[in-house]
Amino acid sequence: MIRVPEVRLVGDNVEPGVYRTEEALRMAEDQSLDLVEISPNAAPPVCRIIDYNKFLYEKKKKEKEMKANAHKSEVKEIRFTPNTDDHDFDFKAKHAEKFLKEGNKVKTYVQFKGRAIMFKERGELILLKFAERLSEVGALEGMPTMEGKRMIAIFAPKSAKKKPAKEPKEGGEQQQAQAPREPRPQQPAGAPPVRRPIEIKYANRPPQGDKPAENKPAENSGN
Repeated sequence: MIRVPEVRLVGDNVEPGVYRTEEALRMAEDQSLDLVEISPNAAPPVCRIIDYNKFLYEKKKKEKEMKANAHKSEVKEIRFTPNTDDHDFDFKAKHAEKFLKEGNKVKTYVQFKGRAIMFKERGELILLKFAERLSEVGALEGMPTMEGKRMIAIFAPKSAKKKPAKEPKEGGEQQQAQAPREPRPQQPAGAPPVRRPIEIKYANRPPQGDKPAENKPAENSGN
């Protein structure tokens, strides 16, 4: 129940402004709706004339969606030993892939006991091999490090990446900008092929119209 003398009405079904509470209640009753406070701490309180049951339904629905989206990522742990076999490695890799796809971080470590601490490089190889196996769904946050008798590596979920758009090939725009070639005229069907005259050039041939000088016998000056 609204106990203040005045309220501020908002919404599409009223003229926004400050009204006396009695008048606002009468306006809501005329529309067969309810006067609902949406900002009770304002001065004066902000109200809307709406269906109260529908208002509660929408409010609960929104709260449910907010809870569903407020999933907090957890850190899952996976333990290895320096002598982890292939079957155990594959089994734990599948669990790690599932955790990463769900948005959780994965903390993996190789536990060394007794003299096994002498084989640190074996533990590093296991963790780097594990990183290669999870490369599609998780990213290694840093190189494996020693903490006491444990060699630790932490994986974070890898967000999906969009494929880059293909760049146009060089010269593609220039080829499009060139004017199209004019088509050659086509001969009608059945017409004989047109033969073009061929000019043949001969070496050391005198030009046409000029006859070569005839060799006349020399006259005998003694006769």
